[in-house]
Amino acid sequence: MAPISLQSTYKLVSGYEIPVVGFGVYQTPSDVTEKVTRKAIELGYRHVDSAKAYRNEKESAAAIRGSGLDRSKIFYTSKVPSKCMGYEKAKKAIEESIAAADLGYIDLMLIHAPYGGKEDRLGTWRALVEAQKAGHVRSLGVSNFAIQHLEELEEYIKSGAGGQITVGQYEIHPWCPREDIAEWLQKRNVIVEAYSPLVQATRMKEPVLQNLAKKHGKTEAQILIRWSLQKGYVPLPKSVTESRILENSQVFDFTLSDEDMASLKLNTYEPVCWDPVRDCKI
Repeated sequence: MAPISLQSTYKLVSGYEIPVVGFGVYQTPSDVTEKVTRKAIELGYRHVDSAKAYRNEKESAAAIRGSGLDRSKIFYTSKVPSKCMGYEKAKKAIEESIAAADLGYIDLMLIHAPYGGKEDRLGTWRALVEAQKAGHVRSLGVSNFAIQHLEELEEYIKSGAGGQITVGQYEIHPWCPREDIAEWLQKRNVIVEAYSPLVQATRMKEPVLQNLAKKHGKTEAQILIRWSLQKGYVPLPKSVTESRILENSQVFDFTLSDEDMASLKLNTYEPVCWDPVRDCKI
């Protein structure tokens, strides 16, 4: 892959640019979110991934506003929560997220999960398209959608509903690769984002990971982030520890070989988070 850095971007099908690594704030307490997000921005991150369900949108956005950088330099994401599916509920949730952020616009809004059934999923998308047309949201996407949900939405969009799926966000790492979904998305030039790319630190003692860390003089976390980057994904590592926030950004000075990547091709499906991809049957 061509040389990249923390400020490198990919082009979304909406025409906007998304930085290749994001700073995640899932489960980050609201009372420390602004501080750690501000530190991440100081260290070079230009992409912040929040959600209404995280209850830290306001604090995440405050860090962006207080960074001293021009608004256009930082990419901010939020999400419509599962409990707000359906046109009316989603419209209200989107308005609340826009107000909480107070950034002028939200770069990316995702449907957080496919729960609620077809009518609610498509109604939620309709609310997102309206927000985009009004200039409040720039790009749209989904999270945790199975292929049947993606195809359902694709058909709806083709029928004239408007909008484009620009991003698909999933728990992705060597122990939960979701290659079928990633292939579906990438064939359509949809950016794949990987949340929990560090497997919530549950796999750091795996021999395959430790061997690669030793080989490259890197940490296990850096190996996992690099794996994600070389797959063409946008990893969203999170931490509240300054040294690890920095460490997670130092992944651009080495390359995993084809053999290294092959060693991380594991015959397993073991997510560490919730799994709407499998659990949502309707």
